[in-house]
Amino acid sequence: MTSDSRIHCSPDSRIWLKQYPAGVPAEIDVTRYASLVELLEESFAKFRDRRAFICMDRSISYGDLDRMSLALAAYLQSRRLRKGARVALMMPNVPHHPVATVAVLRAGYAVVNVNPLYTPRELEHQLRDSGAEAVIVLDSFASVVQQAIATTAVRHVIVASSFDASGKSAADPGTLKDAVSFDDAIAAGHDLTFAAPEIAADDVAFLQYTGGTTGVSKGATLLHRNVLANILQIETWMQPVLREQPDTEQLFIVCALPLYHIFALAACFLLGMRTGGVNLLIPNPRDIPGLIRELAKYQFHNFPAVNTLYNALLHSPGFDQLDFSRLKVSCSAGMATRQAVAEAWFKATGCALAEAYGLSETSPALTCNRYDTKVFSGTVGFPLPSTHISIRDENNGEVPPGEAGEICARGPQVMAGYWNKPEETAKVMTADGYFRTGDIGLMMPNGSIKIVDRKKDMIIVSGFKVYPNEIEDVIASHPGVLECAVIGVEDARSGEAVKAVVVAKEPTVTADEIIAFCTTQLTTYKVPKQIEFRTDLPKTNVGKILRRQVRDQG
Repeated sequence: MTSDSRIHCSPDSRIWLKQYPAGVPAEIDVTRYASLVELLEESFAKFRDRRAFICMDRSISYGDLDRMSLALAAYLQSRRLRKGARVALMMPNVPHHPVATVAVLRAGYAVVNVNPLYTPRELEHQLRDSGAEAVIVLDSFASVVQQAIATTAVRHVIVASSFDASGKSAADPGTLKDAVSFDDAIAAGHDLTFAAPEIAADDVAFLQYTGGTTGVSKGATLLHRNVLANILQIETWMQPVLREQPDTEQLFIVCALPLYHIFALAACFLLGMRTGGVNLLIPNPRDIPGLIRELAKYQFHNFPAVNTLYNALLHSPGFDQLDFSRLKVSCSAGMATRQAVAEAWFKATGCALAEAYGLSETSPALTCNRYDTKVFSGTVGFPLPSTHISIRDENNGEVPPGEAGEICARGPQVMAGYWNKPEETAKVMTADGYFRTGDIGLMMPNGSIKIVDRKKDMIIVSGFKVYPNEIEDVIASHPGVLECAVIGVEDARSGEAVKAVVVAKEPTVTADEIIAFCTTQLTTYKVPKQIEFRTDLPKTNVGKILRRQVRDQG
């Protein structure tokens, strides 16, 4: 499967083009750069003296990022990693993350983004599936790496030191056996000769892991041209806002979303690089009072987030004292945006929430509302330039506007396939080159897209995808459990929460015991918040548990 940049949508079918802001073209030129690295290096030269990232009152410039990433790239090359090797990054939003990302790309390798809150079991799967040969990890999570790498291909580990608010090292980077510190790797790289590899548009840039409906995590293979295309699409869509920025005013982006997530990677990090902006890195967005204290220090223009984060801020002391006079873009994605939250945000900030839609498989953005909107539309907006959205029935026939069907997408941002999973790739691609998103939606008369439901049983917890089979497998491995079903339930804080309906094998097993067991096997947002015990579960005649009936039964 390919996402050929030469494919162009038929103008006759793109009813959404009439809604585009003035100056936004129907197509983008995805051949402007040979690779993502070429785009990044252009920005280093262009914005050298500007700040690129701020974190806990310390900043690094574009020039700093250029020098450090080049040195780290040289060090990685000295480890004799072959071109195309996968390097896993396991860090929250700290400056080491963008340095490492750019270094891996410049060296000709592929970035494997890892949630730093993963358990050893989850990390081991991702490392083994990707074939990662190196890991760059923040010291706070080094012990998890140590527990996970024995059965993987990892041969090199670089440990970055975390810092407290005073700038002092908060942990010992040397706790992982045979690891090299981040600073030592950069120092060594400064004395090495960097050999710039030939990087083509079809080389792999990122393996972005996403859950699977079978519970098996899959790596969306994002090529340089996929990610390049999406950055140019997002920038093009933002042009009406960017044109309002004075040349002397740097675009200021709040990066509270985790950089290992595709949303922040594109909408914060890479968009910032492209536009010469500065990202305010928030290492722990769950600390809402701390986030508000950071926001109080700055005037910001762009604040992408998920519904739950916007909602938490709205209900926190001190939020109403923040300066929103420069806020121009509030892009809400990753989960459904609630109308009450959108209306409260607009009232508090004067900036409407512009809901967008995308997936890891699409680099990620497919659609977005106009940023000059003043009213919450309840849709996820219009297909971006060079993107075609088709709503299809079960027979792959396109349905007319207003009729629900599966959202299918074609464009240069669509992944090259699932890593080493050709059969899984074939399942999500149509014969005419469309990616099946698995989401049910409809096209409005003006061409905007409205999400109706999810085709699969996926649960969205604070913007993160959770698939029931994975949790069911873990719970079923508990000796006191006979069988179980996992469903999503409404939750005021996270949008949805995980609920497990359990048939016990041992009558003494408790809900607290099952939750504690899950905590050792699953990252926090996957752990069930509710456990319900039943005597049996509804099944098909072949014994398959019917989750929908489980849900309907309460």
